[in-house]
Amino acid sequence: MEHQPNIVLTQEQINFFWDNGFLAIEQISSPAEIEIMRAAYDKIFQQRAGRDEGNQFDLAGTDEDGKQAALPQILNPAKYAPELKDTLAEANARSIAKQLFARMGNPELVTGGVAHAIFKPARVGAPTPWHQDEAYWNPLVDPISLSVWMPLQPATPENGCMQFIPGTHQWEVEEHHSINHDPRIHGLEIDEKVEVDYSKAVVCPLPAGGCTLHLSRTLHYTGPNHSEMPRRALIMGFQLPGRPYQGERRFIWNEIKTTAREERSSMKAA
Repeated sequence: MEHQPNIVLTQEQINFFWDNGFLAIEQISSPAEIEIMRAAYDKIFQQRAGRDEGNQFDLAGTDEDGKQAALPQILNPAKYAPELKDTLAEANARSIAKQLFARMGNPELVTGGVAHAIFKPARVGAPTPWHQDEAYWNPLVDPISLSVWMPLQPATPENGCMQFIPGTHQWEVEEHHSINHDPRIHGLEIDEKVEVDYSKAVVCPLPAGGCTLHLSRTLHYTGPNHSEMPRRALIMGFQLPGRPYQGERRFIWNEIKTTAREERSSMKAA
């Protein structure tokens, strides 16, 4: 079934996005669709789908077998749960990306879809530290990319909704390090030496099926889950064709990682 998008952004929303580097939208899905997606999402996390091939891992911990993950993540979750793709949510997210990227080039060249899923367990789910997404990526490429973050239950400050620092999309990729300066941990956080005015953070609570959108350099964060219910988030990524980065840069923080996830992935490939 091909879903027809039903979200048309106002010029005010488009301007806000490009001025601030993020945007919140109240609804891109439907209650019935969210219920189906939530059941599929819970199933693959219960199964730890993709763990052997390095697609399921603890984003905020050292990821040892037999240890409860503080912030489990699954890459390409639709590979394990087809119910998460070809949805109204994905159709709307793609349409919104095209509307926002219209000023950057041909919107028909926009590609992407469901990228990963992050789960914060009830009461113990860890924060996702302040970071820029591009800090995880190839430093030789200058991407034109945005992420669409959609909760599958209400997202609140108590359970870890998104927060952003407006205007940081105009920064370069700042220095990062692995969480707690531990190269065994996959997750990154912006380095303490970087001057950030966290008092400017904008907190974005959402209903289930709402979303936030942000650019790859926009500084963002989600807090710990102190609530009695799990916090489920599905992330979709959309991009225009990348271009070579003009200049020289290295992301040393990625080069020195020695994660259990990478070890499992290399063993699977062998």
